[in-house]
Amino acid sequence: MIKPHIAALIKDKLKRTQAGNDDIYVIGPVKLPVELDGETKTFHWYSWLRKEAGEEMSPEQLVEDLNRFSYADLQQSSVLVYGDFDNNEDALIRMHSICHTGDIFGSARCDCGYQLKQSMRIITEHGTGALFYLANHEGRGIGLFSKAIAYLLQEDGLDTVDANIELGFADDARDYSDAIAVLKLLRDLPVSIITNNPRKVDALRKSGMNVAGRVPLWGNSSVYNEKYIQTKMNRSGHFGQEPQTLVK
Repeated sequence: MIKPHIAALIKDKLKRTQAGNDDIYVIGPVKLPVELDGETKTFHWYSWLRKEAGEEMSPEQLVEDLNRFSYADLQQSSVLVYGDFDNNEDALIRMHSICHTGDIFGSARCDCGYQLKQSMRIITEHGTGALFYLANHEGRGIGLFSKAIAYLLQEDGLDTVDANIELGFADDARDYSDAIAVLKLLRDLPVSIITNNPRKVDALRKSGMNVAGRVPLWGNSSVYNEKYIQTKMNRSGHFGQEPQTLVK
């Protein structure tokens, strides 16, 4: 039995958009205070679900599904929005791929944990922006279990590109269409992206998004991730360390 007050509570915080042939249901904003370098910064958190396209689900139906489907067995993505993201003419975004080992455990094999926190710092210092946390991007889209095997191949001498290819995957299998659909739902104005990855810029551009600039995100290099970072630049074509104003 659905409790009416729950559906009423989320009614104004539930939106629907589309990515490809599927519906994307976005819930939020939810106030999320985050401890960042000794200060509390308040972000606005959104999460989203992908559903097969069909008639628009009501809040009551969505809540009903929470008890019928095991969403905990799936992974949902999030976006942290800071400041007046809707209206500020100059906003930053970061498309951050989940990295269980780097973001949660603080692994030094990559620079992901550093990039996550540094992006949040850059956004709060800038005054407005959004950090998309993409839950199906582990290991550049191969998943956590496959990533563990890829790590073993790297310990045996392969770099990150060849390890993914050896397992039968593309070098980079990530897709940004869901995140871009949510971005367009939240903002119509141009954005500057915090990234070293030209594929993220290309994905935004191909979607019709106006990308005004790029902010580099290098740092936290060590003996543990030096090969990983060099592979990004030498084999995956990542940009250098200079910010860019991008022209259409």
